[in-house]
Amino acid sequence: MRCTCGLIYGDTRIFDKCLHAMTPSLNVEYDWIAPSDVDAAYKIEVQGYPPDEAASLDAFKYRQSQAGDLFLGAYLPGPPRVLIGYICATLSPSLTLTHLSMSSHVPSSASVCIHSVCVAPEHRHKGVASNLLKTYIAKLKEKGQYTRVLLITKEGMRGFYEKAGFEWMGISGVVHGKDKWHEMRILFDTYTPHGDSASVAPPEVPKTVEEALALGSGTSTSEQETQMRANLWDALQRSSKRPRPTAKLFESYKGGINDLLGSHEGKESVPVNRFDILCPRSGCGSFILKKGVAEYVRRASVKMDPPQLPPQTLLATLPDPPENTDWWLIKPTPMQFENIGFSRPVHGVTQGGNGRPLKLIACAECDLGPLGWSEEGGEEFWVACRRVGYRAD
Repeated sequence: MRCTCGLIYGDTRIFDKCLHAMTPSLNVEYDWIAPSDVDAAYKIEVQGYPPDEAASLDAFKYRQSQAGDLFLGAYLPGPPRVLIGYICATLSPSLTLTHLSMSSHVPSSASVCIHSVCVAPEHRHKGVASNLLKTYIAKLKEKGQYTRVLLITKEGMRGFYEKAGFEWMGISGVVHGKDKWHEMRILFDTYTPHGDSASVAPPEVPKTVEEALALGSGTSTSEQETQMRANLWDALQRSSKRPRPTAKLFESYKGGINDLLGSHEGKESVPVNRFDILCPRSGCGSFILKKGVAEYVRRASVKMDPPQLPPQTLLATLPDPPENTDWWLIKPTPMQFENIGFSRPVHGVTQGGNGRPLKLIACAECDLGPLGWSEEGGEEFWVACRRVGYRAD
């Protein structure tokens, strides 16, 4: 979601529903959105999407300031130029879209997560959206630093995106508004625009970490770093063939939190996690924390779900502050974790009265989150007992 970076939420919804232009094409210029045009882009957003789907103005400002080279506008020539449509996106290392990957921006990552494709009402059904999307994909491909483009859309727009080269992936786990969303993608090693017979030899795909490192050796330093990052991510995903443990969820323990508590060696008065902590998602089971590492604390709940996001349906709902709930406290560094992911600082989500933004904690393998939080620059890492799974074997 999302993916992260102040947390924002976006989704791909297109309102130029004519798959074949019914009127002559407009004379349109394409340029990256400047700060002065963010308000105009936001106006198009709220004209096009229902309130439960439209992003906020703060989200737009964040996207332009942090990922301006992924925020492309369609303009009628001036003077003055008039913005009539846009596409915006952020970056993620994730191979698929989740709330966290859609609500975070991770610079130098290889996956482009499109949040929105939108055209002003008076200029729809003129081929603006299809030409804007085609231009956007071409610009991304020219940069040579991305491996995939991801988006979610409603089922009725499948044909539109397939004509632009996107592959249908099925129902998305992202929940936004009342309608179901479906994920689509372009992999640049297989990308061919509709009707384009030109063939491009796909790049080598690394099968091991060693191959991934070797594939970056023939480029400049900055290009090499970007390529190695993308290659390593793909290689690590492919190399993870181990059997996945099944996580036992909090609610399955009849004794509640008492069944999950063990004693700290040499410090019996401090209750700790009795079992290894895992990602709760079925089929993931990523190993997050070893048993005996986290201290149990009963303390006030924290509103860590970003206000721009609907609740994550796979995770337990926490009580509203200041009501108490159960937490695992990990300190003094994130090195205590076995495998974990952090968002960039989330603007508008804080804890206590110091005003410091939170960094949200998620599964490093499937991006499920938020599982917990830490304050920016802090030495305490809090994981909600009810939002993780446990290995009791």
